[in-house]
Amino acid sequence: MRKFLMISTALALFSGIAHADVIEDRKAIMKDIGKSVGVMGAMMKGEAPFDSEKAIEALKTIQVSADKYDPVALFPEGSDKGGETEAAPAIWQNMEDFTAHVNKFREDAAKAATATPQDLDQLKPVFQQVAANCSACHEIYRIKK
Repeated sequence: MRKFLMISTALALFSGIAHADVIEDRKAIMKDIGKSVGVMGAMMKGEAPFDSEKAIEALKTIQVSADKYDPVALFPEGSDKGGETEAAPAIWQNMEDFTAHVNKFREDAAKAATATPQDLDQLKPVFQQVAANCSACHEIYRIKK
C-alpha cells in the first residue's frame, strides 16, 4: 500500500510538472505571435514607420509559431489546472471547434508568410486577416483579465 501511495504521489507530481511545461510552451508561442502582431500593429497605427523587412520577418515568425501551435500536444486534458494560464475551459469543452480555429489560423499564417508587402496598403489586408484569426479565437477561448 505504501508503495502504491508513493507511486501515485510521484505520478501526480510529474503530471503537474508536465502540464506546467505545456502551459509555458503555449505561452512562449503566443508571446512570439504577439510580438510579431505588435510590430505590424505599430506600423498600421502609425506608431512606427513602415519597414518591409520587419513586416516580412513578423509574418514569417507568425507562420513558424502557428506551425508549432498543436492543440492536441499543447492542451492535454488537465492542463487547464496546475499553472497560470489564460486558456478558457471552453477549449477542453469544445476541442473540435478550437482545433478548427487553430487550423484556420495556420492556413492564413502560411498564406501571409508568402506576402512581401512593400507599403502599408499591401500589409493591411494581410495583417487584418491574421489579426482577425487572433481576435476570433481569443473571444471564445481566452480568459479575459
